[in-house]
Amino acid sequence: MLKPEGIIVPIITPMTEDEEINEKELRNQINRMISSGIHGIFCLGTNGESYALSEGEKLRVIEITVEETAKRVPVYAGTGCISTRETIRLSLKAKQLGADALSILSPYYVAVTQDDIYNYFAEIAQSVDLPIVLYNIPARTGNNIDYKTVARLSKYQNIVGIKDSSGNFDNTLRYIEDTDDRLSVLSGNDSLILWTLLAGGNGAIAGTANLFPELLVEIYRLWQKGEIKKANELQKKLRPFRDVMKMGNPNSVVKRAMKLMGYNVGPARRPVSGVNPKIDEELEKVLKLYK
Repeated sequence: MLKPEGIIVPIITPMTEDEEINEKELRNQINRMISSGIHGIFCLGTNGESYALSEGEKLRVIEITVEETAKRVPVYAGTGCISTRETIRLSLKAKQLGADALSILSPYYVAVTQDDIYNYFAEIAQSVDLPIVLYNIPARTGNNIDYKTVARLSKYQNIVGIKDSSGNFDNTLRYIEDTDDRLSVLSGNDSLILWTLLAGGNGAIAGTANLFPELLVEIYRLWQKGEIKKANELQKKLRPFRDVMKMGNPNSVVKRAMKLMGYNVGPARRPVSGVNPKIDEELEKVLKLYK
């Protein structure tokens, strides 16, 4: 069974200026990430604007990602939808297209109990024979996957890990300390990558890897070597950019920064364009720190 670890990039979905998927640039970015030493490609996450894509577009993104990655690193496909039925259907299609694993966020928009969340993931795990990484992002879903729920779900062998984007480090610690050692715990907050690793986690699904893949891979490599002081110096380098991300929709700021760096990734799909003169001004300043 796949063991999620290292730095996994939630790859952006490049678009043309009229907001159609730019397939050529998606392939370019996949190869750029792999050549940078990244340990996995996660398509259709928040940074991939899955919330703005039709099912047909999602399937095409998965197809391209699987094809271009060509088994060089694992491909994680984001298939979480609001309803259990819809999530299972999309997950089965992702399996047919060759995805190595799934990343599934908890139900969103609707108010759910922890029992609802448990039943949602349990039914998916029983219905789709692929490794599953749970995705906890309460700011977007309106709910937190409780560590006790994760512990209950660990009886399903194809549930292999959880990404925590809560920003609450104590929440991450509870996943590490009080669930199951078999599960990979991945930081979804790029400011907590090293600290998650030091606490017993396994890596990160890191949006800033779209911008600075070598830097993030080096944090992980230095941690593996026990060179914690050097790893922390690199970890701290992410802070200035993370501060600019707070000025707008974070994943749109990442995409805008890539555009300013010269990558042909296009705009974010509306209603969130990511174009803001004040943000651009700050990005221009902060990107100089990474040259």
